[in-house]
Amino acid sequence: MSHDAFELALLREDLAYHQARILLLVTAVAATPGHQNKLDGLTKLAKLDFLVRYPALAPQILEELQPADPRLHLTPADDAHPTDVEAPMTRYKYGPWDDRYYSVIGALVGRGLLTYRRGRQGSVALAPTPAGKQLSRDMSATNQWAPISDRCHAVAEASSGLTGNALKDRIYQRLAPLMNRPHRQVIR
Repeated sequence: MSHDAFELALLREDLAYHQARILLLVTAVAATPGHQNKLDGLTKLAKLDFLVRYPALAPQILEELQPADPRLHLTPADDAHPTDVEAPMTRYKYGPWDDRYYSVIGALVGRGLLTYRRGRQGSVALAPTPAGKQLSRDMSATNQWAPISDRCHAVAEASSGLTGNALKDRIYQRLAPLMNRPHRQVIR
């Protein structure tokens, strides 16, 4: 295994990396009009996270996003290989999923960075705490996290008003070749 491949394998398993990305995403969604100051439901979290992780596919799902949007930080390699991402997801019952969500969310809530809120029809919603908002601002100001923060804001704005189920339906319709695979298979 090459040094780069080893580092990529570590990054994929790094829960701190996933916690940081989810914190940035929830904060971006909560700050965007149309989301009622929260990210409503785990289905919506998973689908928006999919669009953040697979930025070359996001414009196919969210018409409001253009492939040339600089906030997506796309490279020619992203366009050529849109599913070659640093942290791939798996196909599950309701589309893209990551089994780490429960531990990631629990850690963020436990550290006082996110809080649970009442969601639509009994679902769980997430909102950033003041400490979570501050950490998101601090991270967004760094070279390492600014591109991911930009992507989170672009996806949050373009998905305003859409439910998790509406996003799931769009993903299944518009990315049928990727979603037409057995459960638990990596989306590549």
